[in-house]
Amino acid sequence: MSDEQLIHEILSGDNSAFKALMEKYQLQVFRTVVGFVHSKEDAEDVTQDIFVKVYQSFTSFKGESEFSTWLYRITVNMSINFINRNRKNRLLQSLEDIFHKPSGEKTPMEHLEDSERDHRIRKAIDSLPEKQRMAFILSKYEELPQKTIASVMNTSEGAVEQLLQRAKNNLQKKLTT
Repeated sequence: MSDEQLIHEILSGDNSAFKALMEKYQLQVFRTVVGFVHSKEDAEDVTQDIFVKVYQSFTSFKGESEFSTWLYRITVNMSINFINRNRKNRLLQSLEDIFHKPSGEKTPMEHLEDSERDHRIRKAIDSLPEKQRMAFILSKYEELPQKTIASVMNTSEGAVEQLLQRAKNNLQKKLTT
């Protein structure tokens, strides 16, 4: 069933259609949120909140863009809002992750090095200007085409290309220093 058909069914009161729509997009939304919040547990919570908001906001969806574009806009906005509300908690969680990861076959030093590298990458991505970060996450985590990213961000494809190039250059600088 197409998104349009599912939305029509949802607006007609069919809750099973919402479940089908949610199942169709849940993994994509989750991956996008993880790109912003870097925590599986937080991403699960934010993803759930996103679908609650989508359900409550269906009457505001005008169909002027694709449903997926509208959903990504909500996803990005709610992810950024979550980050802004939880900055201190994220720092404490990162420190806890470094020292309390379960050990597999790697030595404690290898775990620490991996954690430090992952933390540096997350920190570098988080430090990008908001539009660069948004374009980067949608491109690299979700593998969305530039045309879709442009639609989600309400900008041109050329602007998205420039944002991605600047993000790449900024990340290279931050990760090589």
